[in-house]
Amino acid sequence: MSGTPSSPASQTIFQVVGYKNTGKTTMVCRLTELHKQASYSVGTIKRDAHDFQLDTPGTDTWKHQEAGADFTAITSSQRTAIFKQRHEPLSQLISHMQQADVIIIEGFKAADYPKIVLIKTESDLELLEQCTNVLAVAAWPSMLAIASAQTVSPVYSVNQYEELYKLVQEAITQQ
Repeated sequence: MSGTPSSPASQTIFQVVGYKNTGKTTMVCRLTELHKQASYSVGTIKRDAHDFQLDTPGTDTWKHQEAGADFTAITSSQRTAIFKQRHEPLSQLISHMQQADVIIIEGFKAADYPKIVLIKTESDLELLEQCTNVLAVAAWPSMLAIASAQTVSPVYSVNQYEELYKLVQEAITQQ
């Protein structure tokens, strides 16, 4: 299910895609929780269409970046973060997560990993034609019948997290 020869064979990579406010982050969080309950190590990657602020103004690392550092790393006994003042391609982000059993990608619609496509409104249906490698569709209740008529992929209600988790697990075992 990894979809790319550059990822470890035992690593599962899939995407959750949809337009703004369709429930992507909630879906990623619920699927992460279910994978963690099953003792998988999980990495997540999010595509942000806007510039984001991760560091807190006034902290030492923020001051380092404000001074012009291209790379800033911070570590403690509990976590590590590296800030880079540049874009990194999806393949590079994935390569940083070699220890993860599962990588869930939020966004990156053009990538070719297996996808769960979220459909909230009729205008979202165009994603079914635009996206490759659609594993499943997660539709809002008002869109279930319409989405089912538009795709050969299995269609689930947007809140059927356990069923979507099981579908991902079935895909893993078929590798």
